[in-house]
Amino acid sequence: MAETDGARPSPPLRTLIVDDEPLAVERMQVICSRIEGIMVIGTASDGQAALRLIEALGPDLVLLDLTMPETDGLTVARRLGGQPNAPAVIFVTAHDEFAVEAFDLDAVDYVLKPVAPDRLQRAVARVVTRRGERAQQPASRWLDEFWVPHRSELVRVAAAEVHRIDAERDYVRLHVGGQNTGGQSTGGQSYLLLQTITSLEERLDPGLFIRIHRSCIMQRSHVSGLRHEGLGVWSAETADGEALRIGRTYLPAVKKMAGR
Repeated sequence: MAETDGARPSPPLRTLIVDDEPLAVERMQVICSRIEGIMVIGTASDGQAALRLIEALGPDLVLLDLTMPETDGLTVARRLGGQPNAPAVIFVTAHDEFAVEAFDLDAVDYVLKPVAPDRLQRAVARVVTRRGERAQQPASRWLDEFWVPHRSELVRVAAAEVHRIDAERDYVRLHVGGQNTGGQSTGGQSYLLLQTITSLEERLDPGLFIRIHRSCIMQRSHVSGLRHEGLGVWSAETADGEALRIGRTYLPAVKKMAGR
């Protein structure tokens, strides 16, 4: 990498490619050779070989396939999770249904096959950015982003952009945008994520989100007021003009948020 204004260049990310398909490994090597800032130091064709090479070589980054015989990519990531100085992990897979579990394991990114060079380059850039951020900030146990299936790709949604989460059986629907600004709607989108609302609630920052019903979690700043409907029934008024029923189980916590 070229030097800029006399600053020393960052060392390349020492990268291990893990995939049980030889052609996929070869393609990844070709793509990596064209991305500035990474250097492939080895390849592995299964999870056990990957763990051995990670211990022996100490890579900065692992490009990790999910579906491999015996020890799969999720298992490899779980074993790395408890290790000090574990490498960053980018999952590279043809399957989008494992995205939630992958990010629960602190994966930096989740790239779908066939891999587009510019998509992998963006993922690598995220590794570099995260390394810089973690050097300056303590780790957080709370989710700060979601990666959700949308059409033929995965879309990054920052947790702070989600104003409501609704339960839909074994899924949750993330509502993004759509607030009123100066009396006019800004529009919005929603995304389905394969995860139960209870398991997701455990990963959300309670300082940012509050559960108001068994089927609804709200961003605290999106609750504009509380309304007593009579007979002990309360609703939360939202920033975009809706009134959402507050479940009796969750009412004390919601009232506490309002200082009551």
